Amino acid sequence: MRRRQLKNAFAEAMQFRTRALIAFFAVTVALLGLAGWYFRLQVLEHTEYATRSEANRIKPRPVVPGRGLILDRKGRVLAENVPAYRLDVVPDEAGDTKQLIANLSKVVALTPDDIERFETERKARHGWRPITLKLRVGEEEAARFAVDRWRFPGVELVPYLNRRYPYGDLLAHVIGYVGRIDQADLAKMGEVDAALTHTGKTGIERYYEDALRGKVGYEKIETNVEGRALRRLGQVPAVPGADLRLSIDLDLQRAMVAAFGDFDGSAIAIDPRTGEILAMVSKPSYDPNLFVNGISHTDYKALMDNPSRPLFNRNVLGGGPPGSTVKPLIALAGLDSGLRRPEDAVFSTGEFHIPGQRRGYRDAHGGAGWTDLRKSIAASVNFYYYKLAYDMGITKFDAYMRKYGFGAPTGIDLAGENSGVVPSPEYKAKRSRENWYPGETVIAGIGQGYWIATTLQLARGVAAIANGGRLVRPHLASARRDGYDTPWQAIPQPEAAHITDNPAHLRAVQEGMMGTMQPGGTGFSLARGVPYLMAGKTGTAQKISRRGSASVDPHQLPFHLRHQALFVGYAPADNPTIAVAVSVEHGGFGGSTAGPIARKIFDAWLLGTMPDAPPTTEVPVAAAKPAAPAPTQAVAQTTPATTR
Repeated sequence: MRRRQLKNAFAEAMQFRTRALIAFFAVTVALLGLAGWYFRLQVLEHTEYATRSEANRIKPRPVVPGRGLILDRKGRVLAENVPAYRLDVVPDEAGDTKQLIANLSKVVALTPDDIERFETERKARHGWRPITLKLRVGEEEAARFAVDRWRFPGVELVPYLNRRYPYGDLLAHVIGYVGRIDQADLAKMGEVDAALTHTGKTGIERYYEDALRGKVGYEKIETNVEGRALRRLGQVPAVPGADLRLSIDLDLQRAMVAAFGDFDGSAIAIDPRTGEILAMVSKPSYDPNLFVNGISHTDYKALMDNPSRPLFNRNVLGGGPPGSTVKPLIALAGLDSGLRRPEDAVFSTGEFHIPGQRRGYRDAHGGAGWTDLRKSIAASVNFYYYKLAYDMGITKFDAYMRKYGFGAPTGIDLAGENSGVVPSPEYKAKRSRENWYPGETVIAGIGQGYWIATTLQLARGVAAIANGGRLVRPHLASARRDGYDTPWQAIPQPEAAHITDNPAHLRAVQEGMMGTMQPGGTGFSLARGVPYLMAGKTGTAQKISRRGSASVDPHQLPFHLRHQALFVGYAPADNPTIAVAVSVEHGGFGGSTAGPIARKIFDAWLLGTMPDAPPTTEVPVAAAKPAAPAPTQAVAQTTPATTR
């Protein structure tokens, strides 16, 4: 029989007390820890967690300002804002974005371009920032999404104002267009404007971007646990963009486009008194509405493959030899330099020879006999300018042409303006190791050789002759309005420089240009039946020179070798209110192609008559024209060529 063991009551009691103390100590430590943690949350970090809690209930929503309107000189809207919807996605709230897009595609039509653009932005931006997945959601799509909104966390249908250009291709190279903001734009704009979806890319939209876009505002929105908006608690209002009034006249713009017909080229009509641009055309053009929400690959390829390059702004980025259109200014340089007087005459034999050289530089019309300044302009006598340029020398020639605004931007309110080139040994030295030859000075005198002049520079130069010698700044925006109820404020312009201090010299040049439109002048046929006085100068910049004594019919040449036709002028000659510069690519002669276009522009402005040809309303993306080289940007050939 096993012995029964007696219990030790005292030992058991001590063991119980020990265990109880340990348990009590552990509970006390846990309670103290919990109390300390609670104290930290409620007291030490109260502000931080209260802010986080408030952020879960109240969400800031950016308020994008309305972009400023762009109007013509008569108040007609050239760029406006129309109501639209877009889909924004907050990646941090949306979860698996690939699955989200797959489900969302069943409700809203998403193109591969939309998805690709979204993925690119998602990888480059913070996950808590909304990213636009689709712009221009249709009303039917918006209704379907509203029904299934609960299925797509982090996705919002956002109303906004979309940019629209009601006149399409008519003003594309003036107004430009807005496009979707990319990473380069965000880097320039900063976080404050990150809520914006569009920014100016070209034209007036780009140059005045800071004024047009306004300032982003914010509103505080109270939401429920599902993220639905309940009410607005407060806001920082957005500041709308400024409205701009341009000096462009829509009717004259239409007339200028119609005057070109099927020709490509550029033209500018300017008020010589103020520098305001009344119309500005670069043909062919394109529809800027294609670019607002991202142009498709098909449309963009069609524009890029077009040999006439509709995206190329010929007025701002182009340029080429000015031909005889610079003769009035070269004549003025001869007077102001003291090398000539208005009555001084040279005897034109039809061919100029540099002393000691057998090679001759021919006149377009043969020998003109005794020729003074006025006749040299009116009849476009090359001999007079060959000799004048040779007597002046290239250094003095270069200095005077720069004084008249060539070789430098005009300062127009469009980005990327071409400076052009004035012939000089320094410029040639940058292109080759050859020395400067006297023959290159001679042909510079008729606007050939190392010359690049833009239509803007020609318009500015002829405006200076028309207005009494002031070299005004060409500009498009004449006034701005910061708020619909505020008055228009004129945009200040810089003081105009003077091209001459001798009114008699300028008057002689003006009389020569008026003689161009009189019997015996190269533009006489243009002035028939006109009820106002015209002054002008025709010009032809040749692609190839004559060989031997044979002349070249420009209309029998291949399309890409045909001459550039030019014309500059102003009217009424006794009180000018409009000056024009016209350049027609591959147009033949200035008097037969560019001049008639200028006449139609004058008639439209002064008489209110419109050309017969209807204005283009839709630009074909693939014009059926012979393959032509890009608009002239390179230097014209240095072989002598006749101009008129």
